[in-house]
Amino acid sequence: MVMKPTCNGSFTIHTSLLFDPKTKSFLKDISLTISPDSGLITSLSKRTSPLPTTISPPDIDLRHRTVLPGLVDAHTHILLHSYRETPSLNQMRDESLPERIIRATNHCRTALLAGYTTYRDLGTEGAGDADVHVRDAVNRGIIPGPRIFAATECLASSGGYETRIESRSAGVEVPRISDPVDGVVGCKAGVRRRLGAGADVVKFYADYRKRALRWPGQTWPGCAGIEFPPEQTEWLTGERNPNLLLFGQEEMDAMVSEAKAARAPVAAHASSAEAVAMAAMAGVTTVEHGFESWEGSEVVAIMKEKGTIWVPTLAVIEAEAERALEGVLKQVKRAWEAGVRIAAGGDTGAFAHGENVREVELLLRAGLPLEEALTAATLRGWEACGGEWAGRKFGWLGEGCAADVVALEGDVREDVGALRRVEFVMKDGRVWKREGEAVGMV
Repeated sequence: MVMKPTCNGSFTIHTSLLFDPKTKSFLKDISLTISPDSGLITSLSKRTSPLPTTISPPDIDLRHRTVLPGLVDAHTHILLHSYRETPSLNQMRDESLPERIIRATNHCRTALLAGYTTYRDLGTEGAGDADVHVRDAVNRGIIPGPRIFAATECLASSGGYETRIESRSAGVEVPRISDPVDGVVGCKAGVRRRLGAGADVVKFYADYRKRALRWPGQTWPGCAGIEFPPEQTEWLTGERNPNLLLFGQEEMDAMVSEAKAARAPVAAHASSAEAVAMAAMAGVTTVEHGFESWEGSEVVAIMKEKGTIWVPTLAVIEAEAERALEGVLKQVKRAWEAGVRIAAGGDTGAFAHGENVREVELLLRAGLPLEEALTAATLRGWEACGGEWAGRKFGWLGEGCAADVVALEGDVREDVGALRRVEFVMKDGRVWKREGEAVGMV
């Protein structure tokens, strides 16, 4: 059971260097007053006179550190662990639901201690609506973890995104990994099912590799290979298992309109230029991935016009298909320069929870300035979660915002390695890590 740190009355956090994503600047000598009852920042002020060397409790001294809003990972899977440990097929098909939920509990704690106070969790990958119940366990104070925005099951067309096995005729059952929907009416019904299951955000697959069983790969020990299959030149390109559209424009439009009528943001998995453009035209809140080349297309212009946020998930590309990374890094830089908003989300779960900040490091490698990369991991994350529809303000430090505060050892402007040296974590006015050590947890 989580121990809930308490404090009588308001307290103040004193900082000497604080990042503000609203202005994309570092502010000096700011003090934050926090109400432990509401978990909100009640005031923010600029100090004009020196503080004493020692700050007395319950006030908190975060001077001589870099202070950030709590970090937001805009694309996670709490019910997955690194594919380098266990392939996704075996996690979805073979691991028990209790094991996966226990792992998710560990992932939540690890993420929080790494400075991530919010997770946008985009699909349970075979675990039904379990992310909703993990979210509720965090919100009830049963387990420590980030604030979770859950998608439950994702929507895909029939046969579009599912566990591919060859032995279905033998009566073998596997968990479904999406909620299959077809046609305008079916797509609207699917959105309603997801919202009824408790989803905070609706996610659909605009495209995917749906023809894997035409020339199946060697997926079990001793499996005979297919002779003379077409070439699969890259992770997502080639004729053996091509990335294909799963929906038409009317179906995408229907899902977005139905979700937005219920004030729910929409995320679209989309890799090809065509799928990204169609999802953006439909009005999705975010596009996930965008791995394939957009050269010669109007994708960037469409995303800019529609206000689409791009979550490029660079960290999973690095983990799964490093050869494709450089091209996507250049694409990110071009999109950002054109005015497309970028949010940081690594597809965390496919690689290890706790390593979330790798996505920020890769945004820096793509050529985004430090202030932009930090904004992608804070304010843009709030926007990806629906902004005002999120039900709470987070992603920046201001009056009325959640008291989500992270402090790094050193000055991140001089050493970006500070992003991995998280010394202090507060979420909703409660301290979970101090001087590098977990507190308030058993």
